[in-house]
Amino acid sequence: MTRPGGSRVTVLPAPGREPQAPPAADPSSLALGALEDSLGFLLRIAQLQAFERFYAAVAGHDLRAGAFTILWVIGLNPGVRQGVLAERLMIKRAHMAKLIRALELAGLVARTPSREDRRAVELRLTPAGRRHVELRAAAFFAPDSAPPTSLSAAETRTLIGLLRKLTGIGEEAP
Repeated sequence: MTRPGGSRVTVLPAPGREPQAPPAADPSSLALGALEDSLGFLLRIAQLQAFERFYAAVAGHDLRAGAFTILWVIGLNPGVRQGVLAERLMIKRAHMAKLIRALELAGLVARTPSREDRRAVELRLTPAGRRHVELRAAAFFAPDSAPPTSLSAAETRTLIGLLRKLTGIGEEAP
């Protein structure tokens, strides 16, 4: 099998040709084969590692990543429509409706009819929602202020630039 870049994908060993020694107890010693070059696999592992750092940093701060992200984006875009927000954050509309309902019940978000289209609903932070975001922003972004120990600051900036390019989010880093 060949990858898009032209390199060959290592396939599983033929039956009877598997390594004789059982896998070691150390997870980092497990063979991953072609997964080591799989963009999706590497992004998923990086995401899980980032979440571990995030949740360690925000322990004890009443902070959920998804809810905070929604509040942050609403705060930057007062009057945003729920469907537009769902599309930008890649959250299914039905799930976004549940999240917004919960944030509204918590007194953090207000839904108001659009002046341009009375069928549409605009989202805004309430004063309590703004305070919620302001009190938690430092904790939310703290894990990003210290790059992973495996990357230098320059490598982190390069990675962020490449991820922005890959996702089409923001501007490419200089």
